[in-house]
Amino acid sequence: MTHSHKRAAVILAAGKSTRMKSSRSKVLHHIGGRSLLGWVADLARQAGVDKIVCVVGEQNADVRTEAEKLGLEIAVQEPQLGTADAVLAAKSALSEFDGHVIVLCADAPLIKKQTVLEAFEKLEKGADVVAVGFVPKNPGAYGRLIVEDKKLTKIVEAKEATPEELAVDLCNSGMLAAACEHLFGALSKVTNDNTKGEFYLTDVVGITNEMARSCVVGVASADEVLGVNSRADLALAEQAFQEGMRAQMLENGVTLRDPTSVYFSWDTQIEADADIGANVVFGVGVTVESGSVIHPFCHMEGAHIGPNTQIGPFARLRPGANMGEGSKAGNFVEVKKSNIGKGSKINHLSYIGDAEIAASVNIGAGTITCNYDGYNKHKTIIGEGAFIGTHSSLIAPVTIGAGAYLGTGGVITKDVPKDALALGRAQQVNKEGWAKRYRAAQEKRQKDKS
Repeated sequence: MTHSHKRAAVILAAGKSTRMKSSRSKVLHHIGGRSLLGWVADLARQAGVDKIVCVVGEQNADVRTEAEKLGLEIAVQEPQLGTADAVLAAKSALSEFDGHVIVLCADAPLIKKQTVLEAFEKLEKGADVVAVGFVPKNPGAYGRLIVEDKKLTKIVEAKEATPEELAVDLCNSGMLAAACEHLFGALSKVTNDNTKGEFYLTDVVGITNEMARSCVVGVASADEVLGVNSRADLALAEQAFQEGMRAQMLENGVTLRDPTSVYFSWDTQIEADADIGANVVFGVGVTVESGSVIHPFCHMEGAHIGPNTQIGPFARLRPGANMGEGSKAGNFVEVKKSNIGKGSKINHLSYIGDAEIAASVNIGAGTITCNYDGYNKHKTIIGEGAFIGTHSSLIAPVTIGAGAYLGTGGVITKDVPKDALALGRAQQVNKEGWAKRYRAAQEKRQKDKS
C-alpha cells in the first residue's frame, strides 16, 4: 500500500539499563551480531520513515554515539520523568514535520516490519491513534488495552487496573502511532497523577477519546515484542532470533544437519542447496553460495564462500576471506583477507593471510603465509597450478610463479619463478652416534643427582 503521509519514528533509548548489570547501555548489546538499537533503527527504515529521532539520556553517552553512527537525530531526555516525557523530548526535532509518527522502544529488537506497516496503514485509513498490543502467556505486570465496540478506550497500567481490567489479556507493547500534530497536542495534556508520579505515553489514548477522536488497536505476536531488560531477556531474544533464522534457512532450501547448534547473524546469506554441519557459527558479513558444504565446528565472519566449496571441519574464515568456486579450506585451516582461486585446496593445518592464490593451487599441510613483520602486513601471491610443499613458510612479500613447486619444509624469502623448484631448507647433516652419546650423558646426570 502506498502512503500519502510522511513517516517518522521516535526511538526511546534513554533507559538506565540497571537490570542488565553492564558497563554499557542495554540497547548496545547484540542480537544476531547487531545492537538492539541497530535492529530498531533498521526496522524504522524498512517501514519507510523519512526521519528518525533517538531519545537518549545525559548519562548514556555510548547510546548517543551509536545513534549518531546509525544516522539518527538526537533528542535528550533529562531528567527522565516517564514515557510521555521521553517522546516530548523529540518535539523540537519534529517541529517542522507534518506526517505520521510511530514510537518504538530501543530494547525491543524483534518487531516485524509488517507490524509497523499495519500501524501506519490504520492511520492512513483514518485512525487518530494506534496502539500495538499483544497477548502474552502471562499478562502479569503489563499494561492492559481496554477495547469496547472495537475501539480502544484506554490503556491502564497493571498497578492501577481494576480486577476486571487485569482479567484482560491484550497487553501494551509500548508501540504507539499517531499524526505528529495530534501526538504532541495530546502529550501536552498528560499529567503525572498516578501511583508512580510519571508522565505516561499511554495516557494519550484517554486524552484522544476525550477529544472524540479515534483510537484503534494493532496486534503483534508475543515473540516479536519481547523486551530486553536483563541478561536473561537478552538470551531469550537471541534464542528467538536464531530459531527464526533456522526456520527461514530450512524454508529457503538450505540443509542444516543439526539446526539447534547452528548460529546465524542478522545478515547471513546462504543459497539453496548449501549443506551446513553441526556446531557452525556465522558471524556478521557471511555469504555462502549453492552447493557448498560447511562441515562441523567452523567459525566464519566477513567471508564469501563460493559455489561447491568445502569448508572444515574446524576451519576459521576471518574477514576478507574469499573462497572461490570449488576451493577448499579443510580441518584446522585459518584464512584471513585472502582470495582463494577456483579449485585451490588448503587441506589442513595452515594459516593463509593477506594472500592472492590463483586457481588450482595445492597448499600442503602446515603452510604459513608469514604476513606480519611486527609493524606492517605484507602480501603473498601464488600463481595458478603452483604446488606448495608441506610445512612451508612463505615470508611476505613474496610471489610464487604459476606452476612452481616448493619443496617440503621450505622457508621462502625470495620470489620463485614460473615452473621452478624452490628449496628453502638447510642441508641435512647426520652426526653418527650423537643420539646414543646424548642419552648416555643425560642418564649419567640423572644418576649423579640421585
